[in-house]
Amino acid sequence: MFLRPIEIRRAQWSDIDLKAEEPVWRVPSRVTKQRQPHVVPLAPQAVAILKELHGLTGPDGLVFPQTKDPKRPVSENSVTSALRRMGYTGDQHTWHGYRTTASTLLREIGWDSELVERQLAHSVGDDTGQAYDRSVQLPRRRNMMLAWADYLDGLRKDRKVVSLKGGA
Repeated sequence: MFLRPIEIRRAQWSDIDLKAEEPVWRVPSRVTKQRQPHVVPLAPQAVAILKELHGLTGPDGLVFPQTKDPKRPVSENSVTSALRRMGYTGDQHTWHGYRTTASTLLREIGWDSELVERQLAHSVGDDTGQAYDRSVQLPRRRNMMLAWADYLDGLRKDRKVVSLKGGA
């Protein structure tokens, strides 16, 4: 979903609409780097994972709470420690690094840089463009995120690379 670690850690179930025809995660401005709300289209695979997680940590409160204090978000060190237990060193991977990986791979195979930037919740365009362009490109970003989720599924299930093209 290309969210920043802090956005993931502080996610509330009230921010995520899994029942909509086109499910979304509405990241509130209080947790985003740009202090602007950010809408994240959810691919069916992400919805399935979140629904499973909802059974563990829902229906209200934090999506990723601490085990000792469910009113507090999981710490950044918890995720970093999990990566280290999986065998990744700090030089090999960080959880913020997933944003870099997705951005790089999507651009390499031809997805529009502006679309990738919008998914990353980065400012797009010059000052004038930012002042006037309030579009979020949700349908196109939804297609990109579906292609990304299908790509990851292909790696996980079959250990085969599937095409990320199709909406570029």
